[in-house]
Amino acid sequence: MAWIVLIASAVLEAVWATALGMSQGFRRPAPTVVFAVAMTLSMAGLAYAMTSLPTGTAYAVWVGIGAVLTVVIAAARGQERLTPLRAALLAGLIGCVVGLKAVS
Repeated sequence: MAWIVLIASAVLEAVWATALGMSQGFRRPAPTVVFAVAMTLSMAGLAYAMTSLPTGTAYAVWVGIGAVLTVVIAAARGQERLTPLRAALLAGLIGCVVGLKAVS
């Protein structure tokens, strides 16, 4: 169960990171509210996962998935280019996350 919560929390990390960028320094109310709610739920899920997973592993998985999804969202929205090299590097991050799960 901790792994499922951790992955959901990592998805929420991408949501709050995207909303943070859209909030324009907390000047836009809707993205600011999405940021606050998603960040709270993301941190709560990470904290829950850390009760049964090693802290370093949980944090690395949370950050890795969140970072990759944040880039994918930005690319889908046309805010960043997803070159073949960047895609390969992001795939490497996901490979590392899968590796951490495999050895845990």
